[in-house]
Amino acid sequence: MQFTKRLVVAGALCIVSLAAPLSARQAAPGVPTSVVITLEPRRGKTVPQIEQADITVRQDRDKRPVTGFTPLGEQAKTQFLLMIDDSARSSFDTEISTLKSFINALPASYEVGVAYMRNGMVDFAQQFTTDHAAAANSIRLAMGSGGADVSPYDSLTDAAKKWPDDGAQRKEVLMISSGIEGLGGGLYPDNPYVTAGINSALRAGILVYSIYSPSVGHLGHSYWRTTWGQNFLSELSDQTGAESYMIGFGSPVSFQPFLDSILELQRNQFLLTFEARPEKKSGLQPVRISIDSKDASIAAPQQVWVKASM
Repeated sequence: MQFTKRLVVAGALCIVSLAAPLSARQAAPGVPTSVVITLEPRRGKTVPQIEQADITVRQDRDKRPVTGFTPLGEQAKTQFLLMIDDSARSSFDTEISTLKSFINALPASYEVGVAYMRNGMVDFAQQFTTDHAAAANSIRLAMGSGGADVSPYDSLTDAAKKWPDDGAQRKEVLMISSGIEGLGGGLYPDNPYVTAGINSALRAGILVYSIYSPSVGHLGHSYWRTTWGQNFLSELSDQTGAESYMIGFGSPVSFQPFLDSILELQRNQFLLTFEARPEKKSGLQPVRISIDSKDASIAAPQQVWVKASM
């Protein structure tokens, strides 16, 4: 009998010792993480009323607590950068007045910058400013044949490095480019240069809208180059939680419908905060953000930067 009791006690202690690490892991506090999301109607043109409880966040398969869901109105601190490929065809030149009107139509509180992509780097024509007229007037003709057609994704990485860190809640880029990756690296979804650009934007919390605009020269009319350029732009925008716009392989008749769409999306953006699963090292973690019970969908980054747990 005494031997049996000792076995029971030993078994109970073993169960407790095994359970303790599990409960400790379950009780570990999450890492507060914020991300900008955009609500879109699943059908029709109207986004239904969405509450915090309607949002589900999963990190891998692990459901994470949602702790905040704040609308980003016109007064939210926002930085918006227009990035223009300097190797764009002359057809881009006819869109300059349209882009100027777009910048002036952004909410007055937005800080707007204008930069040109060249040689895999970014050259600011106008640093971030609330003087929208100054930003609009800094848009110039693309250099065309004089603009090196190298890598818009390296230029994006350069822009992320140079981005002023002053606590903006919303950071966005509008990239106008052919999307052609001139450095090579392969025509497949995990091209290293494209991936590096995406990861730089994700780490900085930047949404990247893109408009396809053909390049000059041979690359601009190479079918497989332009096909993958459009694929890369679409991948970039989708991965960062934004939208990509194009019509065929030629120059769009007008950027206006695309710009109107971007303005409309600004009105349905929210800052979503959740408790990310603690990790030993800071890094990008895969997430899936969804709405299950309402007739709406979400455009959101597919990875978020999570700081290491303390």
